[in-house]
Amino acid sequence: MSLTEQAIEHIRQLIKEGVLAPGARLPPEQELAVELGLSRNLLREAVRSLVTTRVLEVRRGDGTFVTSLKPELLLEGVGLAVEMMRGDDLLEILEVRRLFEPVATGLAATRITPAQLTVVERHLQAMAGVQHDVEALNHHDDAFHRAVFEATGNRSLFALLSGITGRTLRARVWRGLVEDDVAGRTVAEHTAIYQALAARDASLAEAVALVHVRTTEIWLRENLGRSAAGAGPAERTG
Repeated sequence: MSLTEQAIEHIRQLIKEGVLAPGARLPPEQELAVELGLSRNLLREAVRSLVTTRVLEVRRGDGTFVTSLKPELLLEGVGLAVEMMRGDDLLEILEVRRLFEPVATGLAATRITPAQLTVVERHLQAMAGVQHDVEALNHHDDAFHRAVFEATGNRSLFALLSGITGRTLRARVWRGLVEDDVAGRTVAEHTAIYQALAARDASLAEAVALVHVRTTEIWLRENLGRSAAGAGPAERTG
């Protein structure tokens, strides 16, 4: 490891061991540098890196603190990382989505509250009303799934899947622009998911969610293949 990486690992170890708890203020820069056997410049580089990954936060005039370390905060960077992926990497993300999203939807069916179900229904109704507006349709599509993920009550799963589905949103927009009647089929698939959630039927919810994700994955795999052969529109998904 480079010296900066060693410095990062030193600070992480202090956090893992509980020496620096969530919300704790780091010792003064000079004191911590001496304690870790680092130069102040190296320590600053390590701190900057850990701020970027939401492990630390700098409060101007107050010092540097360990964040809450909550899953939704630490996993926030997943969406940003996934945004950098292109082409075949997008297919891998869809495979990950196919593995996790149906299970999450089934879990949501067992835990969703009436209030949460109302939010899901509201986005479904909004989707039905904007079928001729691809951007608006996909906005509510994304919000629909986020509401389902939130209903799992699992913050880590919510953060992970929200980051993944946000990336695949562009593929859904592209599909809506080039494929006939995709809006109608999309609303029908989401209606099936909503009905399974309303029935509190976990097995059905998982099955219909799998069909929904798999349909998008198959379409994108076929069209990315055509683009690689020279058709070109896949550039819009990057």
